[in-house]
Amino acid sequence: MNQKVVVTGAKGQLGSDLIQCLTKYKIDCIGVSRQDFDLTDTEKMKKYLESIKPTCVIHCAAYTAVDRAEQEPELCYAVNVETTKNIAKVCRTMNTSMVYLSTDYIFSGEGNRLYEITDPAEPVNIYGRTKLEGELAVREWLKDYFIVRIAWSFGKNGNNFVKTMLRLAKDREEVKVVDDQIGSPTYTKDLADLLCRMIQTKKYGIYHATNEGFCSWAEFAEEIFRLTKKEIKVCKISSKEYPSIAKRPFNTKLSKKSLDEAGFYRLPHWKDALERYLKEIE
Repeated sequence: MNQKVVVTGAKGQLGSDLIQCLTKYKIDCIGVSRQDFDLTDTEKMKKYLESIKPTCVIHCAAYTAVDRAEQEPELCYAVNVETTKNIAKVCRTMNTSMVYLSTDYIFSGEGNRLYEITDPAEPVNIYGRTKLEGELAVREWLKDYFIVRIAWSFGKNGNNFVKTMLRLAKDREEVKVVDDQIGSPTYTKDLADLLCRMIQTKKYGIYHATNEGFCSWAEFAEEIFRLTKKEIKVCKISSKEYPSIAKRPFNTKLSKKSLDEAGFYRLPHWKDALERYLKEIE
């Protein structure tokens, strides 16, 4: 069966890499972004999807401003929950599968263990809560879905931690970076390839898909400066010393057991991914 894939958030970090990757795999794809229409306009979105009749919708579009979400909870909810629910409903009527990109922030971040896909979700901020509710909406309305949890994403399009560090390095000799939040970066180019392979199967379910290995934000920054040969001192600080509006989970190490059990490959180590990314944006 020929596939036709609609990608929301097509101008973003992951969405743009997905369009490239789907094209490489010769999978018919159409990207939708805010420039086309507002996804929260339910009727417009419904008519659009019904006119395209995709076999799969990869829903990358999301409200991701974690701190601002605390001040704009209604908007965050509308984008991350209501839009996701409405897309899932349309997919159900068309017998279309869906990929929903979720986050490590659905977990509380307590302890030091690796989070399994079956562990209880206990988000500590509004962004995490809305992404979790988006997951629940997909599970309620669909049987044929992939829920893929990612973290600390970086790609060519859009803003990310790597670009922020490189920008700060232009006029600073040192930067203060949090050292007590542990997780895994995700290179969107690596993730896009995995998603393209996933949608060519019927191995539906929940997956964790970050690059391999773990680090703190401070260790991530140190590696960025090491690879770019920038003499920048990273001052490691605690989360308490870096006040933010939204609370962050301390530990979001994600187990990849679900990928292994389904026969999907794990993404390369984050250091390898970072090195390739820095060459891509040179």
